[in-house]
Amino acid sequence: MCGIVGVTGRDDALDVILTGLQRLEYRGYDSAGVVMDESSDRLRVVKRGGKLANLTAALSDESISGSVGIGHTRWATHGAPTDSNAHPHTDPTGRIAVVHNGIIENYEELQATLPDATFSSETDTEVVAHLVAREVEGGAELPDAVRTVLRSLDGAFALCIQDRDTPGMIVVAKREAPLIVAHADGVSYCASDVAALIRHTRDVQALMDDQVAVLTPDGITITDLNGVAVEGHAYHVDWDLDAAEKQGYEHFMLKEIHEQPTAIADTLRDRLRPATGPDGSPRLHLDECRIDEGEFGRIDKVFIVACGTSLYSAMVGKLAIEHWAGIPVEVEVASEFRYRDPILDPHTLVIAVSQSGETSDTMAAATHALDQRAPVLALVNVVGSTLAREADAVFYTHAGPEVAVASTKAFTTQLAAFLLIGLYLGQQRGRIYGSEITDILNRLHHLPGQVEQVLEQDAAIAELARKYASTHYTMFIGRHVGLPIAMEGALKLKEISYLHAEAFPAGEMKHGPIALIEDGSLVVALAPAGHTFAKMVSNIQEVRARGASVLAIGTDGSTADLKAHAHDLITLPEASHELASPILAAIPLQLFAYHVAVTRGEDIDQPRNLAKTVTVE
Repeated sequence: MCGIVGVTGRDDALDVILTGLQRLEYRGYDSAGVVMDESSDRLRVVKRGGKLANLTAALSDESISGSVGIGHTRWATHGAPTDSNAHPHTDPTGRIAVVHNGIIENYEELQATLPDATFSSETDTEVVAHLVAREVEGGAELPDAVRTVLRSLDGAFALCIQDRDTPGMIVVAKREAPLIVAHADGVSYCASDVAALIRHTRDVQALMDDQVAVLTPDGITITDLNGVAVEGHAYHVDWDLDAAEKQGYEHFMLKEIHEQPTAIADTLRDRLRPATGPDGSPRLHLDECRIDEGEFGRIDKVFIVACGTSLYSAMVGKLAIEHWAGIPVEVEVASEFRYRDPILDPHTLVIAVSQSGETSDTMAAATHALDQRAPVLALVNVVGSTLAREADAVFYTHAGPEVAVASTKAFTTQLAAFLLIGLYLGQQRGRIYGSEITDILNRLHHLPGQVEQVLEQDAAIAELARKYASTHYTMFIGRHVGLPIAMEGALKLKEISYLHAEAFPAGEMKHGPIALIEDGSLVVALAPAGHTFAKMVSNIQEVRARGASVLAIGTDGSTADLKAHAHDLITLPEASHELASPILAAIPLQLFAYHVAVTRGEDIDQPRNLAKTVTVE
């Protein structure tokens, strides 16, 4: 949610900012603006409601330049997405300009300390500009003024601030919202995501909570709220600009769907330690572990906390962990986790799942678990993210940058990672040993090639999508490993086509959902080979008898019954393990949703009202 790009020390700062904002459009936003330090006595602000194109059109009509500036794309929380509510915000004199991601929870209380102030927006952000202006007008230097104001703020924020009377300087700070800084070739940068800076540098620092960074062309200094010098978290980004480009694909989502064979292979690669285990075989390992690995052998319960698509990968993770490790697992919606007093102790493992590692609700759930002394394992894609830094241990997927709002390769790499986590916990508890793990891993390494086989059906799936693109209601059904994929399939269709879609356990059909079936409905049935296959065939017969069209997803070698009862069929290669079949089954549902949305002419990569990284509750 929201994007920030700041630059000081480049004559083409405006172009750098606008290009960076374009790379952050996937985060979701509904207005945009820039502030440029044109001269020692003037900050120039231009902002517009709507898409970035509205801002660039406005800028083309104005002469605006400078070597210092900040850009912002806003996802509305306080106030409608209008020109006046767009960022940047200034104090009444125009001396201080502020952009902000997050929410200032006590902004009304702070406004009350400014009884004579006139506010020109409905936002929580504008009060920060007024407060900083009061401090600098009282004689404080800009960094000191910002530190003073930060001590009065409640809530989450990434703030970037300019002062008309301090040319060349940008002051930034963060609390519970991502913000990175970088310096290269006499230029300092800040951004809410590394994608905005990848053209300029791949060596960045992530600010920690309540750190304040001062950016000038000469370099970056970082302090805490007391002005004591500290350091951010420095890291190197291992992907390049090409990975964030469409590379000839019509949409980022389609590109990312087709990147899944490589992403899954990268996630599975090099997971065995060369050191031998008790039986003389290699052992699985985590990417980072800041606690004694022996603690994982003493775990007697697991909570998995996640949101959205990650929640459905967690449901598969539950099955894998219970199967291989023999530990009871609960899957929790992260936004609800800490509000219900979950019972946690040092023998309860909390696995926090977030593609970005910055999802606000998931971070809050992980923090609650840490406060209760429960170990936290982060399953994330982004190296150096907040969740990865705060957790006791980390398992990284290797999906690379995912730009489309609707997640595809991040989801399937999470599924692959959960298979490995299930094996790892089974290994730590002595329930599964190196030779068996090696055998399972060898079979899992066939997955990328099998995904390629599914992707070869793209044209046929596109034809099915065109056939069903006008369907007014679609129901997805599945059992066991098929249920989470049914739920993910329904979510994908809703996200990018805006069609009404729901998912249900197939066994619950007769307990209410079957009443929704009527002529013209579509039922997508997840029926891969496995111990629930015969039951799924019966459920397909039930919905077809009530007038629904049936699109079945089945496995080579067990499709005869599906052909007899489904109107259309997509076949999958036989997975090397039943728990791996969700990875294959997810692919055709991604393609189906994509092609339905294309047929309907919807905005594929930036669906309405949605954001890639949700950094507010």
